[in-house]
Amino acid sequence: MGIGIDEIIGRVATNLEHLKQYTATPGDGCTRLPFTKEARDAVNYLTKVMKEAGMEVHEDAAGNVIGVMKGENPDAPCVMMGSHYDSVVNGGDFDGIAGVVCGIEVARQLKENGVTPKRNFVVVGFCDEEGMRFGTGYFGSGAMLGNRDVEYCKNFKDKDGISIYDAMVEYGLVPEKIEEAKWPEGSIGHFLETHIEQGPVLDAENIELGLVEGIVGIQRYQVTVYGRADHAGTTPMDMRMDAVDAATKVISKIPDWAREKADGTVATTGYIKTVPGGMNIVAERVEFTVDIRSMNNDNINDIANRIRAALDREVKAMGGSYEIDTKLVITPVFLSKEMLSVMEEGCKRHGYSYKYLPSGAGHDSLEIGQVLPTVMLFVPSKDGRSHCPVEFTKYSEFAKATVIMTELATKLLEE
Repeated sequence: MGIGIDEIIGRVATNLEHLKQYTATPGDGCTRLPFTKEARDAVNYLTKVMKEAGMEVHEDAAGNVIGVMKGENPDAPCVMMGSHYDSVVNGGDFDGIAGVVCGIEVARQLKENGVTPKRNFVVVGFCDEEGMRFGTGYFGSGAMLGNRDVEYCKNFKDKDGISIYDAMVEYGLVPEKIEEAKWPEGSIGHFLETHIEQGPVLDAENIELGLVEGIVGIQRYQVTVYGRADHAGTTPMDMRMDAVDAATKVISKIPDWAREKADGTVATTGYIKTVPGGMNIVAERVEFTVDIRSMNNDNINDIANRIRAALDREVKAMGGSYEIDTKLVITPVFLSKEMLSVMEEGCKRHGYSYKYLPSGAGHDSLEIGQVLPTVMLFVPSKDGRSHCPVEFTKYSEFAKATVIMTELATKLLEE
């Protein structure tokens, strides 16, 4: 029963090698932003491969590509597996997209193993998990849960001023139909996701698979501090309204507030822009972002509140003003102990080394796990590197993950 691991490795490798070409930055990592030509090319290829695996395929109103392996009772809550097909700018070739490929491979193995599912097995390639283009994230999985609407699409824009709404229209979608992407309550029974770890633990400890206990909550903000532009040489220090001075007094404290928690909480200022941006001009405006993550939501809220209090204090002292734009607020989630237990038994049976660990990165499982039984399986990232061109995972590691996920899916589909 079943097929050899070498054949699985070959199929996974073929799919991922082919998908590498769909990047806007060839030779400098994967750049596959949502609602672009590269995204469309990837979706077209995934559609082809899903059909070859025996699934019925369609694209929904949010740009998700969905493959369905029909079960005996298609109205029963389905077992869904997937990840995202978009990337960050100059990212790697495995983040997200490998999880979609693994989902397709699980569908192949279910068919080849002669499994007759009692319910549908669904594979999804989600649109815009990263939030790289519009600063948001989890767009496709959020739409599937009914958490995105046309006003949301109009509110968020990329660096060129193009809204999600306009990008969807250019891509061939109808934003007014976004709510049609929502799945009826009770139609999804379980969600499964395979993903690269994006951290160093598994690789450093030479462990084959990671059983993900939980995923951090995330809050993201864009802050704009307003001062006044003046001549850098002729304006005395005590007569300036220096936006940089006020902003950096806040930014410099953020890492220390995270360190104080001493429990894995992290906080990052990943983007800073000054306006006008001249060497001899006191800045009239500073824009910066903040990303706060923790398994303890109280820690996230505390740091966000400290940032607001510090802005109140420093910007008032400077004589300017500020705005905070909330980009994302999502709470931590603990994943299904029952499904983790099944995967653990599978690892023992096959002799795969494993480790329980949390995820410090956000995933579609974070959005979906808020409301549905969800599980994640990690594979090692070489040297812990991710979101960069050198991101790498052995194809054999993905193959092992599909074996474990196929066994879990088989059990769920037979219930």
